Amino acid sequence: MKKHDYECDLKSCLLCQLCLKDWLPAVAVHKKNYPIKKGQLIFREGDAVKGIYFIYSGNVKVHKRWDDEKELIIRFAKSGDIIGHTGLGNDPFYPVSATALEPAIICYIDMAFFETTLNVNNILTYKLMRFFANELQESEKRMRNLVHMPVKGRIAQAFITLRNQFGTNKDGVIDIELTRQDLSSFAGASYETLFKVINEFTEEKLIEVSGKNISIINEVMLKKLTYGVNS
Repeated sequence: MKKHDYECDLKSCLLCQLCLKDWLPAVAVHKKNYPIKKGQLIFREGDAVKGIYFIYSGNVKVHKRWDDEKELIIRFAKSGDIIGHTGLGNDPFYPVSATALEPAIICYIDMAFFETTLNVNNILTYKLMRFFANELQESEKRMRNLVHMPVKGRIAQAFITLRNQFGTNKDGVIDIELTRQDLSSFAGASYETLFKVINEFTEEKLIEVSGKNISIINEVMLKKLTYGVNS
């Protein structure tokens, strides 16, 4: 990736928000900003871990190979979020891939400086520990849902999760545009099944769809489809 001469504000991402103010000049010296095109890989599953990434602007999908032809989207990340942290374990390779969903700017911190930052900034280390624990819990729920939740429930849960993470715009539309393929990969459903269920949800007035825009109309009924697994 080609380094960008853009200077971030040292306020927006998780790293800058939680580290000591006196440490920010060191972050400014060590960080590298990169522009990322829509559809561009930031790192690939199996790549050696050399650093950590923070998203300054744009949305990113974190995904993993499901089999030779399919992928499963583990989560979505937006401005301020950290990605690449799952490579911090003893096995120094990324277990997932990350791809930009739209033009984005990312901030890269090499591993040596990141580890020094964790040693110096106790609050950052504590908050990241809580973040990792919460992410592990969510991953366990998703794996359970893939096994036990009916496909309609998984698709309903996907819409609710996206709305909770990204919010809605002034028109009530979930504030992220996704292809149907990405939606199906996030819900753990085939493209054909997703298409069929979306049509059913639309006819039942649970959601409203216009192109890539999706609005939740009846959240109560969507949540009912997830009961028995999430409860």
